[in-house]
Amino acid sequence: MFYDEVKVYLKAGDGGDGIVSFRREKYIPKGGPNGGDGGKGGDIILLGDRNTGDLRNYHFKPQWKAKNGEAGMGRDKHGKNGASLTLKVPLGTVIFDIESGKPIKEILDHEETFTLLDGGRGGLGNVHFKSSINRVPRQCTPGKPGEDGDFKLVLKTIADIGLIGFPNAGKSSLTRHFTNARPRVAPYPFTTLNPSVGIIDYEDKYSTIMLADIPGLIEGASENKGLGHRFLRHIERCKKFLIILDMAGVDQRDPIDDYKTLLAELEKYDPTFLERPRLIAANKMDLPNAEENLKRLKKITKDPILPLSCETAEGLEELKKAIAPENPA
Repeated sequence: MFYDEVKVYLKAGDGGDGIVSFRREKYIPKGGPNGGDGGKGGDIILLGDRNTGDLRNYHFKPQWKAKNGEAGMGRDKHGKNGASLTLKVPLGTVIFDIESGKPIKEILDHEETFTLLDGGRGGLGNVHFKSSINRVPRQCTPGKPGEDGDFKLVLKTIADIGLIGFPNAGKSSLTRHFTNARPRVAPYPFTTLNPSVGIIDYEDKYSTIMLADIPGLIEGASENKGLGHRFLRHIERCKKFLIILDMAGVDQRDPIDDYKTLLAELEKYDPTFLERPRLIAANKMDLPNAEENLKRLKKITKDPILPLSCETAEGLEELKKAIAPENPA
């Protein structure tokens, strides 16, 4: 299972109580007040971690609490501050306040930290209440409660290129050719059920880019049919889209209709998607009917088209160069 959305209850630590205490020694039977302050409660801190893949830790344990501060002690000793709780989240995590529904923070960078909840302040010991008219103060204050709340964590994949297509178009095969990701590959729809991100390495002048393999969309995905919204949100941060089409029309599909439907679903979900650079990977060119369908496709779009075959590896190097950072689509 891939966990990209969870609800959690988080609570920062409570502050320790201040105490009432007086100095009592052999030759000082009536010493003044020396009650110490309580320690501050621990904070709840979120930490971006590129080695964390999803939100499974918070699915299986939805409640987290930082340590409370210790109570004060005599002899003017303050209680220890409670340890803060640092929660690692994958890059691309958005934190929502459930009550208001508003986003609070997006964690985008490795080792980026964000203090979500503050621990409570420690209470004051009776030493603070000494005055000229109150030499024996018996007042102290309790520690303040730490902040708490119910939150929703939503993961939106961070990648340079989003690989989009219908089920069984060849997305996973292409990802395995280009990257270190290893999604399942089989000749039937919906082999890929979870988004995966792989790294494409280039030599010489080319750098490294990340390719997100998004599970196959279906018509109506923008209306949340199937797992539409859950899948589509994983391409929100992609800088460029790579649309892969089954040019042979396997399973009685028409690649032209598939192309039009994919663009329509992207536009319905977010109209700005169509403003991003995109190119087309025309897959399965080794099969019958592919050449004829390619001619039809060229008549209806100005998007760059790269003919290829994941089965024979023909055209893959050309596509790899075309999606390199120095080669805008």
